[in-house]
Formats: sequence, C-alpha cells, structure tokens
Amino acid sequence: MKDTKVQIVESAITVFNTDYSASLDMVAEKAGIHRRTLHLYFGNRQALIACCKAEMMTTCQQAMTVAYQASSDPAKQLELMLYAGIDCGAKYAFLDKIYGHTAYGDVTQDEKNGTYDSIKAKWFKVIASLQQNGLVNQQLSIAWIFALFGSMITNTINVSNSGDVAQNDIKAFAWYSFSKSIGL
Repeated sequence: MKDTKVQIVESAITVFNTDYSASLDMVAEKAGIHRRTLHLYFGNRQALIACCKAEMMTTCQQAMTVAYQASSDPAKQLELMLYAGIDCGAKYAFLDKIYGHTAYGDVTQDEKNGTYDSIKAKWFKVIASLQQNGLVNQQLSIAWIFALFGSMITNTINVSNSGDVAQNDIKAFAWYSFSKSIGL
C-alpha cells in the first residue's frame, strides 16, 4: 500500500490537472482519506502545491537524465529530451497554469539540489555540440532554442489535450516541427 503522503500528492496532481481550483476536499476524496488526514501532512493548499512541484521536479529531472544518457548522439539526446519534456509536461500541466511556463521549465535558481542546473547544462551542451558540428543553425542563440523547446512542449500538450491530432502522431509531429525550426 502506498504511503499516505504519496497518495495525497498523486491525487492532488490528478485533481489539479483537471481543475486547478478544485478544493482540498476533492483531493482528499480522490486520495480516499478525510480532509483532516490531508491536513496532518499539508497545513494548507500552498504546502500541497509546493510538494507537488517538488515531486514534479524530481520526476522530470530523472526523465531528462535518462533521456540524455540513452544515447551518445546529440541529435537523439535532444529528441529524447523533448519527449521526456512532453511526458512530464502532460503529467504536470496544472503547474503550467500556475507559473506560465512549461512544467519542466519552471525551476527557480534556488533549487536546493542543483540537479536542474546540471540537466539544463547538459541540454545546453547538446545544442552547443549540434551547432559546432553545423547541424543546428548557429544564428539562433541557445537561449532562443531553449525557449522554442519549452514552447514546443506546451504546444504539444495543448494539441494532445484538444484531441485534434491522433495521439500516435503527437510526438513525431513535435520532433519534426522543433528539429526543423532549429535547422536540424
């Protein structure tokens, strides 16, 4: 059986992805607990959201690391990192509503473990390598490409949620669009 705190966080993510303004009563109901139990772990909504964000950061950092380490080819690394970003972004779409960024991209510089900086540095290294090898347009700054990357994740999630494009095509379309936009 899952730890109660984990169950609450997973339930909150599910509930808030559907309706960010949902009450804590709805989260407790989804978790199969009383609201009093929820408050034993989280004093208020902000504390619960903060824990959801921390969970998202851990999950997305792990997914990005796995994607980066899955290949030594920078183009493949970038493709896999895009897919990881899409998967993370879809799971944590409510954070996009809160922070106005792609879910994986909303990290403050004061993150305690520095893992985000490491992942971002690896991502930047991939782009720099692709540019040095003449595979990515060198006129585009890495910061611009990073912004395109985040926008592609957001757009992909929005299209996926709209149901207007077949789910089997979504990631391929995202990769094609992103890779062509940077000259790859």
